[in-house]
Amino acid sequence: MRNSETLKIAPSGEREVMMTRVFDAPRQLVFDALTTPDLIKRWLLGPDGWTMVVCTVDLRVGGAYRYVLRRDKDGTEMGWGGVYREISRPDRLVHTERFDEAWYGSEAVITTTLVEKQGRTTMTATILHESKEALNKMLASGMEKGVAMSYDRLEEVLAEVRQNSQHSA
Repeated sequence: MRNSETLKIAPSGEREVMMTRVFDAPRQLVFDALTTPDLIKRWLLGPDGWTMVVCTVDLRVGGAYRYVLRRDKDGTEMGWGGVYREISRPDRLVHTERFDEAWYGSEAVITTTLVEKQGRTTMTATILHESKEALNKMLASGMEKGVAMSYDRLEEVLAEVRQNSQHSA
């Protein structure tokens, strides 16, 4: 898939991890794909074999979001949500994240920045955990594979949206 090699995931201090990925799309489009339910449902799925069955977004400071994925083969569900703390369209989004099953045991704060250069957008998501232990659990979970697959899907969605908007213009 395009640009999948540009995903970088690295610890940043004792309680943070930084994920960076370059997308071949303008930042306004990337911001929309991060915050629009119809687009989120198409890419935020983790590994293959999952479907998003709940996707609600109240995009305002203090507003909440909620996602639930269901594994196609056995019906297992994984849900999470949080609250938006800062929204600066199209370059910055800050929100909390807590999974229903506390697989890493705490709430995290995610700060996403989008920087566009020559029509390509670098997205950096910094995830701050409540403890070093929570960060280590997240890193040990194998989440990189799901993130990489989701971001590859996001790249495909962005390309489709760009192509459709060019055809309708």
